[in-house]
Amino acid sequence: MKITKEKEENRQAFLTVELEPAEMEEAMQDSYKKLAQKADIPGFRKGKAPRGVVERHLGRSRLVEEAVNKVVPQAYEQAIKEQEIEPFAQPEIELTQAEPVIFKAVVPLEPVVELGDYQSIQMTPEPVEITDEKVDSVLEELRHQYATWESVERPLAYDDLAVIDISGKVDEKPYVQKIGAQYQVLKDSMSPAPGFSDQIIGMKKGDEKEFTLGFPEDYPNKEVAGKEGAFKVKLTEIKEEKLPEMNDALAAQVSPEFNTVKSLREETEKRLRENAEEQSRMDFEEKLINAVVEQAKVEYPPVLVEMETNRILNEQNRRLQLSGRGMDDYLKSINKTEEQLREELRPVSIKNVNASLVLGRITEVENIEVSEEDIDKGIDDMTGNTAEDKREDLRKLLDNPQTRQSLRQSLLTRKTFDKLVEIARSEVKSKKETGTKKDSTKEEKK
Repeated sequence: MKITKEKEENRQAFLTVELEPAEMEEAMQDSYKKLAQKADIPGFRKGKAPRGVVERHLGRSRLVEEAVNKVVPQAYEQAIKEQEIEPFAQPEIELTQAEPVIFKAVVPLEPVVELGDYQSIQMTPEPVEITDEKVDSVLEELRHQYATWESVERPLAYDDLAVIDISGKVDEKPYVQKIGAQYQVLKDSMSPAPGFSDQIIGMKKGDEKEFTLGFPEDYPNKEVAGKEGAFKVKLTEIKEEKLPEMNDALAAQVSPEFNTVKSLREETEKRLRENAEEQSRMDFEEKLINAVVEQAKVEYPPVLVEMETNRILNEQNRRLQLSGRGMDDYLKSINKTEEQLREELRPVSIKNVNASLVLGRITEVENIEVSEEDIDKGIDDMTGNTAEDKREDLRKLLDNPQTRQSLRQSLLTRKTFDKLVEIARSEVKSKKETGTKKDSTKEEKK
């Protein structure tokens, strides 16, 4: 066997492997024996037909295919062993010639990460501020959620609830057909078409109206984008929103836990603060890892980006299936092919791969570990909200090698982030303390 290492670039080794005729002949003989055992050849028992007869009956190409499928993986393993190559992932193999066998292999190599001076990075999360206006806004939304709708005798206005019979066509094909539909008249609404609300404003109960509306080229529904729709509308009822007062009664209606507006307001502020702090933490960690990655020098085989894209698509497909849809339906709704979607996801995949590799390297450098006790606690946390009589069964279900490994990786990532946060914030704290000492010294000298 002749092995040529053409080059190494982008953390990939490029090999060309050529088998000797004798090696291929040995594989052909093994292929003949295997296929002869399965072939039904008139005049011969299985496994007894001569090789020439088997080749004529099945075709020589069938024997060659069988031989190649066996010999190429074996030759690849021997080639990387002789070249002292440790593959990081499955190779990309291209058969360039069958007789004698010549194939090319692109072998992904282990990524290389050279960290920058991440210890010097200084930053802190953005402070969280919950204003009275934010709390008031949430409470106002609650008033709308618990509002009632009452019939009124006046022209239709924005924010009313219109009960309508509607029919619409685009290119003479039915687009919408509803009787007694409840439609909230919101300004700038894009449904069922841009400008629909504007057309029905001022109508009175019993009025009928016909009009046409154009759909913009970038309209989400690509089947009607750039076209014109013809609509017929009959207004059968007008309802006006009646907002409840923000009082103790409404607070109790929202939840029995709240018997006063004060307690509802306090809980609202608490939840807003928790959500804001969580968002601040996530934004801070993203900003921090971006700074660490920017300092680092990372090299990896391109296949990692493809693997990450596949992971994202698989996760997206799983979520779609849970909602009763499939990837084909989703691609149709956004008017894209899978290849176009993959290309859109490429920048995200590259960012994820860089972050993952850098975090992994920091985990090694900082000697961060996850103990079995950490994993046990993680499983306990996962079952914490389960009913007590079912908790132990769920724990046994989760306590398996696959879940433990997934949890281990998740905890390693979390601990590594925590370490980076500690470093970044301690640097800021250290600088502040140094500045305070200098100021104190100046005061003493005075």
